[in-house]
Amino acid sequence: MIEECIGRPEVELRRELVQFGRWLSRLGFMPGTSGNLSVRLDQERLLVTPTGMSKYLMRAADMVIVDLEGRQLAGTRKVTSELSMHLAVYQIRADVEAVVHSHPPIATAFACAGRALDEMLCQEAVMTLGSVPLAQYATTGTDEVAASLRPFIPHHTAILMANHGAVAYGPTLLDAFLKMETVEHLAHIRLVAHQLGSSQPLNDTQLEDLFRAKQKYIRNAT
Repeated sequence: MIEECIGRPEVELRRELVQFGRWLSRLGFMPGTSGNLSVRLDQERLLVTPTGMSKYLMRAADMVIVDLEGRQLAGTRKVTSELSMHLAVYQIRADVEAVVHSHPPIATAFACAGRALDEMLCQEAVMTLGSVPLAQYATTGTDEVAASLRPFIPHHTAILMANHGAVAYGPTLLDAFLKMETVEHLAHIRLVAHQLGSSQPLNDTQLEDLFRAKQKYIRNAT
């Protein structure tokens, strides 16, 4: 069973933010100073990455603590300017303990083309994320971003953001990271399948069988 973030030592969560920030940077999902991550410290506080800093060069001491209203409580750096999207997820989903926002290249290209990842082409898409919707365009760093995501947050765990990137969330940073990695993987598969010119989406019977298989997998995993 995946261990939840709440109740774990703050020092451990700071190290994980550093670790996953570096992995996402090396994957090319967080070029320059883009992207941000967060985890719940407790029921009232979040630990969040700072603004204007390479996620590959971050240190544990660079993290910022905020409350669920976005007020900065601790940290020598300023919190990410995209905090509002993180707050929206935590406020709507009590089961979520970690959020990752990044710019995986192929998935972001789909977002820039105005296309959601909602075509079920392979079994993995059904077994992992399901449909990944596309939120409408919103200017980065504004409350419009959170507003564009809110309709999708209750029913999805990964969302594309028009002309921007993607956000994924789950019970741990590892889970959110794996979801983001899978978003890019599924975008790559869809791109290549359409380039080949003969993509074959799963039919209704196959989807029903996979939904049952997914429930069995979840029971076994927990």
